[in-house]
Amino acid sequence: MRSSNPVFSRRGFSRDNGYAGFNAAPQAGGPAAVQTGNPYAGTNPYAQQAQPQQMYGAPPQADRMTMDDVVMRTGMTLGTVVIGAAIGWFALSGPDRFGFAIGCALVAMVLGLIQAFKRKPSPPLILAYAAFEGLFLGALSGAINEQFEGAPMQAVLGTMAVFAGVLIAYKTRIIRVTQRFYRFVMAAAIGFVLLTAVNLLFMAFGGGDGLGFRSGGLGIVFGIVGIVLGAAFLALDFKQVEDGLAYGAPREESWLAAFGLTLTLVWIYLEMLRLIAILRGD
Repeated sequence: MRSSNPVFSRRGFSRDNGYAGFNAAPQAGGPAAVQTGNPYAGTNPYAQQAQPQQMYGAPPQADRMTMDDVVMRTGMTLGTVVIGAAIGWFALSGPDRFGFAIGCALVAMVLGLIQAFKRKPSPPLILAYAAFEGLFLGALSGAINEQFEGAPMQAVLGTMAVFAGVLIAYKTRIIRVTQRFYRFVMAAAIGFVLLTAVNLLFMAFGGGDGLGFRSGGLGIVFGIVGIVLGAAFLALDFKQVEDGLAYGAPREESWLAAFGLTLTLVWIYLEMLRLIAILRGD
């Protein structure tokens, strides 16, 4: 299973696509597979490394990613986003906010793409991305708040509710991330992105609201679909983190987990903010 998130798609954490060994060649019949009876342990390059450590009494989990690592790195990344958002909110006012927001969004996009295609996580790069993403969100949210007071806080609460709901549904196995689930989400995401791109082209060359995906009843439906897709991406991210923990991912991979979760939460927040603005504008 590869996540729709570009961060995780270059490092398959899961067992369904042959990338459980973090792009390493399968090691079928390894000692972990024999001793534990785990049919997937043979594909984990860290399984055989653990055996000598256990023989000499060294802690086999010392350099592996833990849930505490993921939580701490995610907290640092999201904290940087929040600080950047606070600066972006109070830095400018009026129409200047939109130009500032667009500039920060472009920088964040470039930094995010660079990290997505790097073979190893770069904490400074990830935190720089988070800072510019925060500046973008703060400036945009401040502009929206001038029109619809309280909308950004409503979007934050909505994003938190989606995160909590998906986490509970995932942990209780109400949501099961399978190959079929993955294929459906990816097909829907491709269609969503293509429609968004077409709408932007119509807005740029035809003026107005393009195809109407940003206002009215159609905009509401489009916004709900965007939030649902964000929730599905979140489930895929949880699956990637779970598999990374199960397969003994290196500790540095926790930065990628934090980066991926931040990308998804930003997506959900933006879609939530847009939907609230449409609902309050009608």
